[in-house]
Amino acid sequence: MTSLKAALLAGALVFATGAAPDWTITVEETVAGHLIGNPDAQTKVTEYVSYTCGHCAEFARTGDPTLKIAYVHGGDVSVEIRHLLRDPIDLTAAMLTHCGDSSKFALNHSAIMLSQDKWLAVARQASQAQMQRWSNADRAAARRAIAADLDFYQLMEGRGYRITDLDRCLADTAKETELVQATRSYATELGIQGTPSFTINGQLLDHVHSWPALKQALDAHIAAETADAS
Repeated sequence: MTSLKAALLAGALVFATGAAPDWTITVEETVAGHLIGNPDAQTKVTEYVSYTCGHCAEFARTGDPTLKIAYVHGGDVSVEIRHLLRDPIDLTAAMLTHCGDSSKFALNHSAIMLSQDKWLAVARQASQAQMQRWSNADRAAARRAIAADLDFYQLMEGRGYRITDLDRCLADTAKETELVQATRSYATELGIQGTPSFTINGQLLDHVHSWPALKQALDAHIAAETADAS
């Protein structure tokens, strides 16, 4: 959805209900990820995350809900989620979160992040035979093996997907290339080396890798913008 369409939709909602729109339900796919919230928000937060990162799962539990409810909901702040891939499991999970319409992304992302404890424990105990399947030269087959062994198929079927749709997404070489190249770009252009990492309006936040640290930086940024506008 373009910024203009999102704005028109929000305006129609306000006119019809007399209430401010809930921007947390507006999701659009970007070149590098998914943007949640008002595309024209004055303050733009970007999360760089990895699905195999324990601290990222912790942020998904403790930070994402409050960030959306307290900041994104009203339209002054948007959040874009981008992937910093670390391994084939990470890539498989990322490709599954992108499967289908962009409106599905936020809940796909949450479902995989919030179940990390279960599937990552299985991955850590993988047998040699499983590891061989996961390193198959046929990368789509390797991702299917990962999805099967870690119960990603079962998880996504619970989200309303069919296995044939999931297999098609896992075989999307254009999406694979896009995600891998984006990761290299973040590492090179922004110098991001760990996850989760965050930017506010494109500025990388040093030593900010948790919700309390991000909240402090975000509140300071908003306070400074308010002061400048007054």
